[in-house]
Amino acid sequence: MSHISVAIDGPSGAGKSTLARRAAEELGFRYLDTGAIYRTVGLAARESGVDPGDSASVIGLLPGLGLDIVFDENGLQHMVLKGRDVSREIRENDISRYASQVSAIPQVREFLLELQRKFAREHDVVMDGRDIGTVVLPDAEVKVFLTAAAEDRAQRRYQELKAQGQPVDYESILSQVLERDRNDTTRSAAPLRQAEDAIRLDTTGLSQEESLARLLKLIRERLGTS
Repeated sequence: MSHISVAIDGPSGAGKSTLARRAAEELGFRYLDTGAIYRTVGLAARESGVDPGDSASVIGLLPGLGLDIVFDENGLQHMVLKGRDVSREIRENDISRYASQVSAIPQVREFLLELQRKFAREHDVVMDGRDIGTVVLPDAEVKVFLTAAAEDRAQRRYQELKAQGQPVDYESILSQVLERDRNDTTRSAAPLRQAEDAIRLDTTGLSQEESLARLLKLIRERLGTS
């Protein structure tokens, strides 16, 4: 039995995870947040005292990583590191920097590639990340490049962290967003770019509900189920 894959790529803070998760729910598909996988590797590096820019040391962590993906009764994804659910820890603000740097290491991407492809072979899936449509699932039935202005993305992240009670500063968040964009678009391993056959969706100024409606419309039109 063949399965349908929806690949959603785009820069950090574009709302990919939230919109992809909600789209999967509406479509009756599984949702796989690949960014969470790289964040878990980044967390492992931080907890091991490894500089995320030290490729050799990060690669050395991979064999004993103990990384697993589990889904709860509501279909929500949880990341497990050596038997411990780290789904909350990987959302801490400084893990973004770790995730960006470890994801630039080719051996890390290769190590995680088959894990992601196997999931798509076994489920109808909505998968989001930086290189899903270009590298991980190049034959996906639907490809969307989801983006928004850097200032818009920084404001969303600022409000999210503020709501969580974390001490944050908008200007520093914007600086981090711009740095992440530079790292993701210029890295040698699977840089962030729009696939030639991807549909571009810019959500600047849109509410989450408006963004979701446009995303679902694009997906259903491409699948011929609108």
